[in-house]
Order: sequence, then structure tokens, then C-alpha cells
Amino acid sequence: MSHSFLIHVSKTIPRSKVNQAIWSQLQSPAAPKPLNLRSFSTSRSQGNVSIWGGESVIRAARKSQSLCIGLEPIRNAAVLRRAASSYSTVEMKDRDPKDNPSDQAPPPANNGGNATGGGHEGGNNNNSSGNGDGKSNKNHSWDVVDNQLQKPTVPEVYPQVLALPIAGRPLFPGFYKAVVIKEPTVTAAIKELMKRGQPYVGAFLLKDEGLDVDTITNIDQVHKVGVFAQITSVFPATSGKEETGLTAVLYPHRRIKINELLPIKEKHSMAAVEEVASNKPTAAAEEGEKAVEKVSKKIESEFEPEKAVVQKADEFLSDEAAAAEANKNDSQYATSFLADDYAVSLVNVENFVEPEFSKKSPYIRAVTSEIVSVFKEIASLNPLFRDQIASFSMSQSAGNVFDEPSKLADFAAAVSAGEALELQEVLETLPVEERLQKSLVVLKKELMNAQLQNKISKDVESKIAKRQREYYLMEQLKGIKKELGLESDGKDKLVEGFKEKATKLAMPATVKKVFDEEINKLAHLEPAASEFNVTRNYLDWITQIPWGQRSRENYNIVHATSVLDEDHYGLKDVKDRILEFIAVGKLRGTVEGKILCLSGPPGVGKTSIGKSIARALDREFFRFSVGGLTDVAEIKGHRRTYVGAMPGKVIQALKKVQTENPLILIDEIDKLGRGHQGDPSSALLELLDPEQNSSFLDHYMDVPVDLSKVLFVCTANVLDTIPGPLLDRMEVIQLSGYIAEEKAAIAEKYLAPTAKTAAGLENVNVNLTPEAIDALIKNYCRESGVRNLKKHIDKVFRKAAFKVVQEIGEDEKKPVEENKAEEKKQDEANAEVKSEEKEDRKPLVVSKDVSIDITNENLKDYVGPQVYQAERLYEKTPPGVVMGLAWTSMGGTSLYIESVLESSLGPKSTPHLSKTGQLGDVMKESTSIAYTYAKSLMATHFPKNKFFDKAKVHLHCPAGAVPKDGPSAGVTMTTALMSLALNRPVSSNIAMTGELTVTGKVLKIGGLKEKTIAAKRSKVDTILFPKDNQADWDELPDYIKEGLTGVPCDTYKDVYDVVFGDIKKEEVENVWSDVLTEEEEKKETTTA
Repeated sequence: MSHSFLIHVSKTIPRSKVNQAIWSQLQSPAAPKPLNLRSFSTSRSQGNVSIWGGESVIRAARKSQSLCIGLEPIRNAAVLRRAASSYSTVEMKDRDPKDNPSDQAPPPANNGGNATGGGHEGGNNNNSSGNGDGKSNKNHSWDVVDNQLQKPTVPEVYPQVLALPIAGRPLFPGFYKAVVIKEPTVTAAIKELMKRGQPYVGAFLLKDEGLDVDTITNIDQVHKVGVFAQITSVFPATSGKEETGLTAVLYPHRRIKINELLPIKEKHSMAAVEEVASNKPTAAAEEGEKAVEKVSKKIESEFEPEKAVVQKADEFLSDEAAAAEANKNDSQYATSFLADDYAVSLVNVENFVEPEFSKKSPYIRAVTSEIVSVFKEIASLNPLFRDQIASFSMSQSAGNVFDEPSKLADFAAAVSAGEALELQEVLETLPVEERLQKSLVVLKKELMNAQLQNKISKDVESKIAKRQREYYLMEQLKGIKKELGLESDGKDKLVEGFKEKATKLAMPATVKKVFDEEINKLAHLEPAASEFNVTRNYLDWITQIPWGQRSRENYNIVHATSVLDEDHYGLKDVKDRILEFIAVGKLRGTVEGKILCLSGPPGVGKTSIGKSIARALDREFFRFSVGGLTDVAEIKGHRRTYVGAMPGKVIQALKKVQTENPLILIDEIDKLGRGHQGDPSSALLELLDPEQNSSFLDHYMDVPVDLSKVLFVCTANVLDTIPGPLLDRMEVIQLSGYIAEEKAAIAEKYLAPTAKTAAGLENVNVNLTPEAIDALIKNYCRESGVRNLKKHIDKVFRKAAFKVVQEIGEDEKKPVEENKAEEKKQDEANAEVKSEEKEDRKPLVVSKDVSIDITNENLKDYVGPQVYQAERLYEKTPPGVVMGLAWTSMGGTSLYIESVLESSLGPKSTPHLSKTGQLGDVMKESTSIAYTYAKSLMATHFPKNKFFDKAKVHLHCPAGAVPKDGPSAGVTMTTALMSLALNRPVSSNIAMTGELTVTGKVLKIGGLKEKTIAAKRSKVDTILFPKDNQADWDELPDYIKEGLTGVPCDTYKDVYDVVFGDIKKEEVENVWSDVLTEEEEKKETTTA
């Protein structure tokens, strides 16, 4: 049994707020079940609000945000009745909730009223001490159980609602829609509306289709016509510990129109919203609860007489007029509290009522009939529409759709997948005739989509049915052939084929064992199994490797020499090295165990030499490039576990050439990459090691493969980028660039005839003169290789072919046009287009009188203005300028070193050295060393020459856009500085190369052959090089050294003797004395 209490609440809290707060707590999931006494009443007396109820009500009041300032228990029912005698005509008694099973919470308030009768807008509940209009009620009831099963009704007038913007498509009255709400303020406000029994919002379509918000700041963001919707249920939008939003199911009741958007108050903060959303009591509420508990304990310990309690109850309940006056101070609308507590969009709305219409109107009945007819057609095509129509028919109160045309129009728009603006027009249209017409248009479009979808579906089904029928017939045919013995099982034939291939191969024992295991696995696998195709592909690869099959090799030296000379001109040292290699193979009977690396600039014929070696040895040739390769699987293959796995390039090469001893050319080995898929250069270590490649293990094959009989030839432009362990496994053959004479011979013997034939001038008198070829080499193609020369020669002959056709004109016959005319006639006569055989075009016959000579004078008409000027920048070099020699990946080139005075010399001049020309770190060091040594040489041997003590020198390497670096310019730089210091020019016919130490020692350099070729191209007659390179000079062919005098230099003194040997010491010491003396005399005169 429970007892009743009087709770004294602060007069500053409205009575309706107290009611709402208590009901929120009673209906929360945390409320105790079952409740001892859910019925309660409130009244206002002497400025305070009194709450009468059971223990559960008191607990709810304590948990609410109201501050209770007094608590008095009434333990006797008679005292309670006497205290309430002037307040209620109904007898109150203590009772247990078990005695009345219908003791449950009252339904939500009607017409915007709250649960206890303290409604804001015309509440009509009889459950408590006040009506919704704020007036006092004489028939107060202590118990609301009798009205608990009362069905809630939707308020007809709801002037102010929470505006909920909807994206995508509008809502229509009578049709549910689920929306996701993400903003915390809106979710908290909706939860509060549900708790207060006011689950009503206004849903309005956003004008911007790309916008997705839950609040609006401008009324122009949404369409003004929307729907008044009831929130039937809410649940979290996401699952997890943190709830980021909620999904609300809306049921629109009627159309409404926005009149005004209320501004959002600035006082709202995220912290306040989160506090409300989490239902956490405020600090003041917690203090109030503690105060109530304290007072309650004190009253229970010191119980007052019943008479005093009754007297106090009469005081609280006597002044009903005061209570009615207080109710008038409550909020004007049911949603007014949202503006105070939440940052949401509130709008003032009015009902958008459709005008009256006649159900018997012929136009309405005709359009309704057409909509029903369209619905039937769509339902026959789309089962989803059939279910929706059935659900709509069951939900309508009227048995005939012709009695509710407005609902039919809304239904047609609601289920159609039309555009948002079309649907919004239907929603905004009030006259039923116009709305039906617009809904019919939207529905017709839906019918067209359904018909198109049905057509596509039927086409796809027909194709699938055709394939299924063909498959079924093929299976039947296979079964019949198998029964007749005309065809065996495909798997059996496959196994027999693999076994037959294996008998022709000399497989090693380890490979044979693996083959037998795989063939047994294939025999027991079903063809539909995924492992079947994997095993089949593996057996296909293992039976296509040429186990034990070799091609016969040719070790004839005469044959090899003729092949090499036929394919290449010059390159004597390379040819000799290859012939030596073949001779050793002839003596041993095999050339296995060798890996060659051809290194040289682009266009010198490295790849073609590899082909020539294969042709000379009568070996099969296979080439693949590893430039930019970053995947190890390209070399070692993929694991069989991967879909689409394949062996590496080497195994693929063996499959293609069908021999164990081919020549495999690995191109661009100096450009190997490295990535997250491994380091291919490390994978090549096993492949190119003669001691390891006899049992090369590919990841896919997973059996050892003997590659020791394969001749590997690699090509590279530079050796610096090849990893050391890989380079150590190869025998390097250097291919230097061609000199001008070699390039001219190659152009006359190979390039020009080939280009002439390719241009169709084989039988035409077109002559490319030797002078023109020399001009091409000198002014257009200075590269070490001949690839660019070949391009220019091809261009020359193409231009010549164009001139020939222009001179003789074209044939008058136009067989192509005639054929087109005939085809057009046949197309008109026949429905089908038939291809007709065209006449073969015969080569144009050119008269022997036509002759074109390409000479040095008219060469620019064919290839344009010359690209390069003279190799020499100076025909006669001034003091401070010296020709040096440099090596590049394209071959050798001349490199001038220039030095000049930045300012005039004087007694007060200070020494300085400037360096330009995009020099690398090594050349910058060489410049500093050369400057230091030149100053040292001058101070040691010519102390009276004060040039370097006073001179500001600028040293420059021309072509500043080209980066320059390398340890071979020290001698040239020192000579340039000495030439400037001595004011003596160096002979323009002298070129030099070599690095210098601080003490004057000349160090060895590389690329002497390329530099010598560049010197010869520059038409110099003397070349100075380090003495340590004497052996390289001696090995140079005579035709390269022809016309050149080589001077080996051990120290810079040797260089000085050649360049400045004829200058006397007195001349060196007095070269700048006149300038310095004049400056000193001018200074003395000024001082006097």
C-alpha cells in the first residue's frame, strides 16, 4: 500500500512545467515498474504549486528539474479525504495498483494539451485540476484511470511547429516516410516532443537538392508548402556506443503552408543541447533533490498532528482563482518551449485546405479512371507497385477510389519516382482537378519507365534462355557421342595429351616426379573445380619447356666474321672480342658459362650486335627489356596461389624458342628499378651466375630449370647504375661511339639504301651525295650513335619522294572512287551491305628522266636549318680560353673553359674568383684546386707577377643550361687561368683533358677514346692527356689517331712546356708591371 504526499514547489515554476516534468520521469525507461500510484493532481495555492500523488509520483518529482521546497506525508486516508474535501467530490483512498490492471499512464494530450490537463492550446483532458484553456474545473478527480484508454486525436489547428527540411522528394498526406536526423539539437528537441506527448513536426522539401540539413536559417531554403506530420516512432540511426542521430518515422496528416520562420535564439550552446539530449539533471535540480530528501527525513522523524496537516492542505487548495491566473502565464503554443531550450527551426503555419469539389464531376471521374487504368498497367509490369496498390486499397476508409480522388492523386505522386519539382507541384496544387492531371503525368512517366525496364528484362532473359538451351543441347550431344564411342571424356583426352607430350621430352627425375603427381591430381579433379584449371595450366607450362632439346650451334669463325661485318661497320675491337669468344667455344664445344654486357652510348648498335651473335652461332634469339622493372615476379614468376599466375620472362623465353640453348638479350639492364614488390637486380643474381643458373627455380614452376646452356647478353648505356654484385658476374665489352668517317660509311652502305627502299625510291634516280652525308653528320647529327642520323636520312628520302610525285603528277584513273560508286549501287539494289574486292594499287612508275641530287647546298630544303654550328666556338682563342674534352653518355664532346678579368688591376685591387656554368661539386673542387695551383705556380716561379694577388677573375664553362661534372677538367682550368695571368692565348689547335692535384700531378681519366673522337671532330691536331692513359692511347685504332698528336703529361710542368714553353721568365714577370706601375705613379702624383 502506498501513501499520499503534499509537495510544495517554488512559485516561479509554472504548473504545466511541473506536470510535464513528472510525466517525463514516470514514462522514462528508468521509472520503477510497476508504479505504486500513477494518478496525481496539482493545484496552485498562495503562490505555490502542490502535487498530490503516491510514492512513485514523488520520486518522479524529485528526479524532475523542478525544485521542491517542502514535503509533507499524509499517512491517514481520512486526513487525506478531509484535506481534499473542498477540492474534490470524489472519494480518495489508498489502493494498490494490482487492484486495477488498467492503472497506466494517460495518453498524449489532445489538441496540443499536455498529459495532465495544463494544455497550451485548448486541451480537453478531464484528468486533473485544470482545463486546456487555463480555467479552473469544479469536478476535480484524483484518479485518471477511467480515461486512460481514450484514443488520441490529431489537433486540427497547430499554428506553430518544428520545421524539418526534407531532401530528395516531398511527403504526401497519408503515406509514411522515414527520415534520418543528424543534428544533435534537432534530435534532442524531437525526443523532448515525444516525451511531452506532442510528436508533431512540419516537413518541407529543400529547394537545393545537394543540401542536407536539419535546420533552416532562411525561409527561401525550402518550399513553403509542406505537410503536418506526426512522429510515430524514433530509433537510433546508427548502432554503437555513441548515438550520432536518429531515424524518425513520419506520418503526414495534411498540407500546411509556412507563414513565418522564427529566428533561432543566440543563447543556445552545444553544451546545453547535449545536456538536455542526455537527460542529465541540472545542478539546481540535484540540489533541490537533496533538499527534498533532507526535509522528508526531518518530517518523517517528527510527525506533525493530523489537524495541522489538514489545515495546511486547505490553505494550499483553497485559492483556485490564483491557479487559473497562473495558467494564463504559461506559454502561448505547445512548441514554445523549443525556442527557449533548443536551437531548432520553428515556423508559424496555417492549414492549406483544398477547395470543395464534386465527386460526380465527369472530368474528375474520367481522370480518376485513367489513373486507375495506368495503375493496372504498371502493376502488371512491376510487382512492387502491385503490393503498394493493395496496401493503399486496404488502408482507405471508402470502398471506392472514386469517392476519394484527392487521396488517389497523392498516392499516385507518392509511389512515383518522378523529379522532386514535379512532385512538389502536385503537393502545392489544391484543386483536385489540376492535382489529378499532374499526378497522371507523373504516373505516365512511371509507366514508360516500367515498360522500358520490362523490355530490358525480357531481352536479358531471352539471351540467358538461349544460352541455357544451347548449353543443354551441347551436354546432350556430348552424352550421345560418349555413348556411341565417338568421343571420350574431355578430361581423359587432356590427360592423354599431357602424357603424350611428356614422352617426347627428356625430363629430369625431379621434374618427372612432379609431373606424375600433378597428372594424377588432374585425373581425380572435377572439371568444374577451381583447382582443375590451375593444375591444367601448370601441366601445360611444364610440358612446353624444351627439356633436353638443343639447337645445333655453328662455331665457324669465317661464318661469324662475315655475319658481323655484314651487320655492322667498324667496331673492330668489339668484333674481335666476339670472335675470341666463339673460338673458345669451338675449342670447348660449348659457350656456356658466359654472360656478356655490351656497354656504350645510345645508337651504337648494342641490340643489333646481340642479334648478330645469335645469327653467327645459329642460336634462337629472344629479347626482353628490364628498363624500369620493379617487380621481381617478372623475373622469378608468380606463385601458383595467385589468380592468373605466370612464370617469369626466362621460362616464357624457353617456351617460345623451344630450345635449351638460345641467346637471351636482357636490354637496358642499367635502368632496373626497385619498388615495394622487391628488387629485380637481386633476382637477376641467380639468373646470371653460371654457378647457380644450372638449377634456376621459378616461383611458378617450382622445379629446377637448367639455364647454364643459355647465352645471356645484356646491354647498358652506363655501368655506374648497375649494382656491383651483378656487374661482377658479367664480362663487359665497351662500344665507343663512331667517328665521322665511320658514320659516313655506315650511312652510305646501310642507312641510305634502306631508307631509299622504304620510301619507294628503289627504282628512282635519287642520289644522296657524300658531301650531303658529311654535312648531315657535322651540322645535324653529332651523336656518337647513328640512330639520329638514320632518322634524318629517312626524312631526306621522304621529302624526295614527295618531290617526285609532285613533278610527275598522279594517275588520272581513280580506282578507289569507282569502287565506291559501284558499292553504292549495290547497296541501293541489295538490302545487305556486301564488301567488294578492290583493285590492287600498283606502284607508280617513274620515268628514268626524273633525277634528284641531294647535295650540301640544297640539304636544308630537306631537313631544315642546321642544328649545330661549328664544333669550335673560337677559330682563334683569346687569352684565358682553352679547349677541354669531356665525356657524356652520348659520347665525347669539346668543352671550352673561359676566364676573364672582372675589373681592371690596381694597387688596391683584391683577388677573387667567380665560378659559373652549372658546375657540379666535383668540378667546383677542380676549379678551386686549379686556382690554388695557378697562384702557387706563379708565386714559386714568377714572384714578381702579382696578377693573382690583385685580379678578380671570373671562370665560366659555356652552355650554362647543361649540367657539368666530372674529375677531368683540372688541367684545362689551370691552363685557362695561366693564359689569363700571362696574357697569352693558347693555340686553338690544342685540346687537353686530365685532373690535377694541388701539387701539380696529372691524374688518370676515363673515356679517352670518346674524347679523342671529339677532338678529331673539332679538327685539333694536338691532344694532351695523362701519362697513365698511355696504354689507352696505344690501343686506339690508327684511323682514330690519324692526324692527331698525343702528348702524355705526368705533371703540369709537361703541360706548361707544351703550351707556354716559348715564353721567357722576364716576360712573365713584367706582363702586368706597366699597369701596376702606372697606378702607383698616379697615386704618388695625387699625394704630392
